[in-house]
Amino acid sequence: MKYNECMKMRKLFGTDGIRGKANAEPMTPITILGIGQAFAKVLYETTSLKNGKPKIILGKDTRISGYIFETALTSGLCSMGVDVYLIGPLPTPAIAHLVKSFGADGGIMITASHNPAGDNGIKFFGHDGYKLSDDVEELIERKFYSEELTPLVSIENLGKAYRINDAKGRYIEFAKASINNVSLEGVSIILDCANGAAYDVAPLIFSELRAKVTIVNNKPDGFNINKECGALHPEKLSEEARKKKCIGLTFDGDADRVVMVDEEGDVVDGDEILAIVMQHLLPKNKVAGRNVVVTTYSNLGFDDFIKSIGGEVSRVENGDRYVIEEMRRKGYNLGGEKSGHIIFGDYTTTGDGIIAALQILRIMKEKNMRLHELKQCMKKYPQVLINVNVKEKIPLHEIDTINDVIKKVDNRMTMIGGRAFVRYSGTENVCRILAEGKNQEEISLLANEIADVIKGHLGA
Repeated sequence: MKYNECMKMRKLFGTDGIRGKANAEPMTPITILGIGQAFAKVLYETTSLKNGKPKIILGKDTRISGYIFETALTSGLCSMGVDVYLIGPLPTPAIAHLVKSFGADGGIMITASHNPAGDNGIKFFGHDGYKLSDDVEELIERKFYSEELTPLVSIENLGKAYRINDAKGRYIEFAKASINNVSLEGVSIILDCANGAAYDVAPLIFSELRAKVTIVNNKPDGFNINKECGALHPEKLSEEARKKKCIGLTFDGDADRVVMVDEEGDVVDGDEILAIVMQHLLPKNKVAGRNVVVTTYSNLGFDDFIKSIGGEVSRVENGDRYVIEEMRRKGYNLGGEKSGHIIFGDYTTTGDGIIAALQILRIMKEKNMRLHELKQCMKKYPQVLINVNVKEKIPLHEIDTINDVIKKVDNRMTMIGGRAFVRYSGTENVCRILAEGKNQEEISLLANEIADVIKGHLGA
């Protein structure tokens, strides 16, 4: 079975699944149908099947194009003899949990996370609730581009599709149990659901725990997911939280990350969330190896604070999947990203914005402290992050002018005790420049020096 020749040998997977413009390659119905078939083939070859026929949990966020890809994936999987359990719009971490809850052989989430409504994507999970490894993703790609998907299964071996009506309730109870159903009475929250996958379950979870909840951006229409709201746009939430002197919680489109806002309207990012958690759990000996895993984007001030309280920091490349891989490899139970992907390994196999928020609220209740007070534990170095839209992702070291300016800035950063790094996004045609150091003005000049050269050579 051959698919669109213009896709031949193109890499499908980025740092977090497959992602792109809806109805443009690779996010077209025929391609996604074929990817579903390829995933099915890999399942038959790599999974020890309990009942002879693989079982897959399939969920989505609230994008209008989700209907297309839900149908395409279901068709592809069923045509290869896989049973599909449809759960509708739920957070990505709900997929990871339900895969284990149902004893399924894998899971798929249809989402483009924080991207605008015109994009979509798919994330894959194995039978253990963890995202697939690079090796398995490469195997799916090879199957997709090969002739190995034919013939399809016979009529008596076709898969079936089922609608799971209690999926929402299962995830709600799982999330509440992560804090032992501790009452949040007395806590006031403004909840920004980003018109995304958490629009239904998040208000129920926090309300059932007796928090006083004001809900915004929970009326998805297929087009307004992440639109001037959610984790990438906390500005309005900050203003409202400051006015009402309460907590703000905001998720991205698939709710696998959270950004918090304190009572003064200040944003509390993933670094600060992890710092608060480490300060709380280290004295209780509840942090495996006394180590927390973060990415290269985490602030150097985070390292200073964790070391000051007797902890250790491991750094990996950007992407929550790499955080999780390091946690699993070393047996650690806590990690995350500055962007708000927080992984509590004792409860989850992936980032979970709702559970991360619940853990912080429980700490606030236990310590009887405001979030604004708790976040003062760490002091950040000034950081500058510049995103440059690029026409194509030519390796930066192959362009002498860009390579030279990066080396020049690196040398200067070494002299002032800072750092800078430049990388392409794994999901977008964007080059990211991060500069960090003690002098805001100087690091801003250095970051812009790199950005200007990249714009000149590669700018879209």
